[in-house]
Amino acid sequence: MNTRSIDDVIFTPQQIEDIYHISKNNLAQLRYSGKGPVYLKPTPRTILYRKSDVDTWLASSARQTAEQTSTSST
Repeated sequence: MNTRSIDDVIFTPQQIEDIYHISKNNLAQLRYSGKGPVYLKPTPRTILYRKSDVDTWLASSARQTAEQTSTSST
């Protein structure tokens, strides 16, 4: 019996681009800056993402108003 959930699905950067519309180049920049979703690197040239990690990262960026993204002090 397979007990894997949909959140255990593994995506390549190309699949992330196709599904979430976040370009591979943008993902690479986010990885470099440490601001993107958690990723797996099983080999030196292979990058993979868990669906649950991408969804968590996206949820953490949710905003209701422009004020929440502002860093100005008043």
